Order: sequence, then C-alpha cells, then structure tokens
Amino acid sequence: MITAATNLLALFRRSSNNDGEVKDTGFINRVKTQIQARSKRGCVTIIGAGPGDVELLTLKAYRALQNSDVILFDALVSDEVVALFPKQVQRIYVGKRYAQHSMSQEGISALMLKLALEGKQVVRVKGGDPAIFARVGEECQVLQQSGVPVCVVPGVTAASGASSYAGIPLTHRSCAQSVRFVTAHMKSAETEPNWASLSEGVSGQSKNGETLVFYMGLRRIDLIAQRLIEHGVSASLPVAVIENATTPMQKICIATLSDIVEKVRDQKISGPAITIVGEVVNLRYPVEREAAAVATA
Repeated sequence: MITAATNLLALFRRSSNNDGEVKDTGFINRVKTQIQARSKRGCVTIIGAGPGDVELLTLKAYRALQNSDVILFDALVSDEVVALFPKQVQRIYVGKRYAQHSMSQEGISALMLKLALEGKQVVRVKGGDPAIFARVGEECQVLQQSGVPVCVVPGVTAASGASSYAGIPLTHRSCAQSVRFVTAHMKSAETEPNWASLSEGVSGQSKNGETLVFYMGLRRIDLIAQRLIEHGVSASLPVAVIENATTPMQKICIATLSDIVEKVRDQKISGPAITIVGEVVNLRYPVEREAAAVATA
C-alpha cells in the first residue's frame, strides 16, 4: 500500500506545476487506470457447501457465489447447490471420486492461482466443511505464497449433518464425552490410523467414552470393523452407515461391527457415506426432515 501511494505521488509531481495545478490533462486518467487495475485484483473464496441439503448452505457462502466470476466445484457438492450458481458465471468441475479424478490436486491449486492472478473473483466450492479432510490447507498455502488473498467460509461437516438427520447424537453424557473424526482414505498399512488409540475410547477401556466417525470409509468398512475387533472392541458394538446424508435419498444402515459388512451389502449402500461407531448409535431418536412435518402431524 505504501509503495502504491509513493508511485501515485511521484506521478502527481511529474504532472503538476509548482502550485500543485495539474498541467498534464492525462494525469487523472492514468491515476484512474492504476486504481482500477488494483481494484481488479483477484482473490479466492473457499466455501463449504455442507453435506447435501441446500438449505444448510450459509448466507455468507451464498453471497460469495453470487459475487463470483468463476466457480470451481467438487463431486460432493449437491445438484441443488449447483443450481444456485449464477447462470452467467463460468463453472468448472474439478471433482474427485474413488479412482475417478477429473483433475489432480496440484492442477486444481494451479488453476485457482491462474484465475486469481487474472483478476477474477474465484469461488472454490467443497462438500461439507473445507477444513475437515478437504485439503484446504494445501490450497491456501499455494495461494498465500503467490500473494493471493484467501477467504474461507465454513460449512456443515458431514458428521454433523449425518448425525442430525439420522437422529444419532455424536456425544452423550452417559457414554460418549468426546467424538473423533477419522479419515478412512488409507492407501497402505503405513497410513492406517492408530487403532489402539481409536479402540480405547469405544471399547470401554477408558472411563470417558468416545464416538468414532469415519469419513470416506465405505470401501474400507470391512477393514475398519476387523481392526477395531482385533484391538479389543466388542463385535456387538453398534455401527451406523449413512448414505447421501441430509438429502431426500438418505439411507441409514444400522448394524454391529460383526455384521455391518453384510448389511451394507444387502442394503446396496454405495456411497457417499459416513460411518458412526459407538454406543450413541443405540440412542438413536426419531427425527423429521422438516419442522413443518412436526407442526402438521
């Protein structure tokens, strides 16, 4: 900002006489051009679109969409949220699903940077909350290193949305004093989580119970059940797999560690899904999708 002011002051001095009167009629136009160039500086807003229900999108996220020049969106962004994108705004799909990547993470970061440096208002839309297993740190780092301003708008994470719409509390005074979010995106044994630590809270070994929520765990549900049982967790511990959480297509599969794989297969759960493990599943309560349904019942 100081450098910009110094440059404008030097330009003013070259364009005026000793009395401060402008002698160069093009001075004002050149100043306007410089100001306009700086005002067109691009930026990136990374927003969380929530788990699916369009009404869970925040007002701040909606405002960012309406003020955008270009929108980059992920595979887990629901069609209802995409329908809110302004028609005149360029939209670019950069989704990544299992074994199907439309663009690498490095490519996405490079594209955001390129668009921002062109002076565009870029909005990056992610499912759920951008700060939870969504690589927002990597993207912000790339942009920060190039001096591109970034704004992050939080969203409702899948764990919160799924538990609320399924009627399963994530914590409860009687059995779960904490909740742990775990990514199940494990490529090898070396990248698996600390199963002994995870098992302690849900096995009753700790005086303070815990709930485990696995993101991206549907394709590894057999491994999750196997590892927890191997580390001392009862095979009868309840598990809930929630597919298409918060949407009209939501499907809930309730089972135990011993039979969750079979029940998921029988119910043809294909994802995207979130997995909740712990005694809180047994405390499930009935919930309505809309408040109006309760009022008119």
